[in-house]
Amino acid sequence: MADDLPHILVVDDDSRLRALLHRFLSENGFRVTEAGDADEARRRLGGLAYDLIVLDVMMPGETGLELTRDLRRNNGVPILLLTAMGEAEDRITGLESGADDYLPKPFEPRELLLRIRTILRRVAEAPRAMANDDAVRFGEMRFDPRLDQLFRGDRRVRLTEAETGLLRAFVDRPGQPLSREDLLACNAVNGNTRTVDVQVTRLRRKLEEDPKFPRYLQTVRGLGYILRVDP
Repeated sequence: MADDLPHILVVDDDSRLRALLHRFLSENGFRVTEAGDADEARRRLGGLAYDLIVLDVMMPGETGLELTRDLRRNNGVPILLLTAMGEAEDRITGLESGADDYLPKPFEPRELLLRIRTILRRVAEAPRAMANDDAVRFGEMRFDPRLDQLFRGDRRVRLTEAETGLLRAFVDRPGQPLSREDLLACNAVNGNTRTVDVQVTRLRRKLEEDPKFPRYLQTVRGLGYILRVDP
């Protein structure tokens, strides 16, 4: 099924290159979404969860490096930078910004494909390599705070940027009730108290076997919400 394919967000101001990458990656087993600049990329990230971002460095307005630094504050999605600057210092700058890899333009499409698959394989293997104490567990779910990623068993559960921020807020204070105002104050959710309720409902659909009767992300009457984790 198409929904089971790895989903890549291609961010580049060059519409021709975006179209070429869209076609090439689609032909090689990926779902692809496009964005023409950093603002559009943020809108895409707010609505869907992606397995990897292919991001151009030299974009008008906010650059790829600036977007990478900003995303790394609360989003662990892998990032592969594309740039016309191929000097070693430029590559180091990209990696220091939080990117997972760096590919100079022009590039051979097969090399891009190889690097994408290598990053995704490394991310998939990370849960098996990490120490058990690093994970926060509740039932069959496991949240890796280093990667900001949620797993059901060994399978990754895709989260939007908003869902990731919300879950991290609960994981940082397990077993502690958090009010809607608390979640807004720590920037786990952007909006108002109604937005918090909507995001909690969406997150429950991914955490709970029966979201109508949650076992883990529960409502505390008069206080807010609480995440019940395993001891």
